[in-house]
Amino acid sequence: MNQNPFEKRYGLFTAICMVVGIVIGSGVFFKAQDILNYTEGNLVLGILAWLIGGAVMVICAFNFANFATRYSKVNGIVDYAESIVGEKYAYMTGWFLSTVYYPAMTSVLAWVSARYTLVLFHPKADITGGLCLALGAFYLCLAYAVNVLSPKLAGKFQVSSTVIKLIPLLIMVFVGLIVGLVNGNTAEAFQHSFDNAGGDFSSVFSGIAAAAFAYEGWICATAINAELKNAKRNLPIALVVGTLLIIGIYIVYFVGHTGGASIEVLRTEGATTAFKNLFGNIGGTILNVFVVISCLGTLNGLMIANTRSFYAVAVRDRGPKPRVLAQVDPQTNIPANAGALSLVVCGAWFFYFYAANLTKPVFGPFSFDSSELPIITIYAIYVPIFLLFIFKKHETGSVMKNVIMPILGIVASGFMVFVAIYAHGIKKYQQAAELGEFSFPVLFYLIVFAVIMTVGALLYKKKSNHEK
Repeated sequence: MNQNPFEKRYGLFTAICMVVGIVIGSGVFFKAQDILNYTEGNLVLGILAWLIGGAVMVICAFNFANFATRYSKVNGIVDYAESIVGEKYAYMTGWFLSTVYYPAMTSVLAWVSARYTLVLFHPKADITGGLCLALGAFYLCLAYAVNVLSPKLAGKFQVSSTVIKLIPLLIMVFVGLIVGLVNGNTAEAFQHSFDNAGGDFSSVFSGIAAAAFAYEGWICATAINAELKNAKRNLPIALVVGTLLIIGIYIVYFVGHTGGASIEVLRTEGATTAFKNLFGNIGGTILNVFVVISCLGTLNGLMIANTRSFYAVAVRDRGPKPRVLAQVDPQTNIPANAGALSLVVCGAWFFYFYAANLTKPVFGPFSFDSSELPIITIYAIYVPIFLLFIFKKHETGSVMKNVIMPILGIVASGFMVFVAIYAHGIKKYQQAAELGEFSFPVLFYLIVFAVIMTVGALLYKKKSNHEK
């Protein structure tokens, strides 16, 4: 079977835009509000959460950039897992990406895109109502259609939406910082952090968990590995340059948006109020349009990775119906069958996310946050890859690249797993216990994760026996 039938259609700029465009989307806007709430309005602790989360992203991205110079097949992370750890681990990694990570993240972005669209027209719109559900489902199908029917158009939209989405961020950075220094809001926010703001260092862990969602998605850029021109040169550059740009933009935005409103207002009403305070109703509405485009750009980038995820498993002759899912459409040069299955899985996660976030969650204790908890497993998956890479025989590279950075990657990934367990397990349990209730979302997520991975393992075993 041909391991790489794809056209080399994407260049370095598209790859950078994919890294920046997938990561910078809705997360920086609504997770900034969450981080302020987790740290009880302490701006300094909030900045620390962004810095630590960003440092983890850069360390992991640097390691994957190093892998990209050595291994290039059909889908970055699955290729690295196969070359470094082994075939079965690569299969299970691909299965997790296809059934949990990519579709869960994509479905959340479809809902968030719908949410900001409705708020654009009506600030008090019901974001848990049927209209939001229908619009989110439409956005999900639209992103799929664009990627499957016209992948080059999807790439161009990724570039243009990345440029567009930087507009509200950069405007808020410059105008917000200047106005904040003049009206004293920014200085007051920092003073509040040192005087009487609540929050302690443990609250930073919850902030990091929120920041992790805002930083997630950069790994999706490796999904176009086989379609990237000069991938061994361009993918590492895109990963490193893109992640460093993201950290800088996030932190200055986080500080800049305090110029538009007080900390208490930002905690309760979010960035939309800050936009309107700084630029008036019309200006604020225009910037909110850019925010919607930003969210749709992130949705598009995630869908680019999502439509190729099952293909990365099937092309290795594994998983459900590999011969069918590994077929590439001769006209669009896209794995259309794999893409169709990915849309179905995305739809399932979309309705789960919606039902789990109702006032009375449909799934009871199994109603966990699918925007943040899959991160616990993606970082856990990185650990064996980093660890075994250290012990491989290296013909090229320095001690820094081959030993020190992978060790830092193990530490950073382990830390993120701890943060997720603390924020969605220990802290949730403590808060619920104070009310005489029980809550431990990470446990129920891991149960669902275990079931899905068991199904994947059975499919792998079935295929292996068939081959024998």
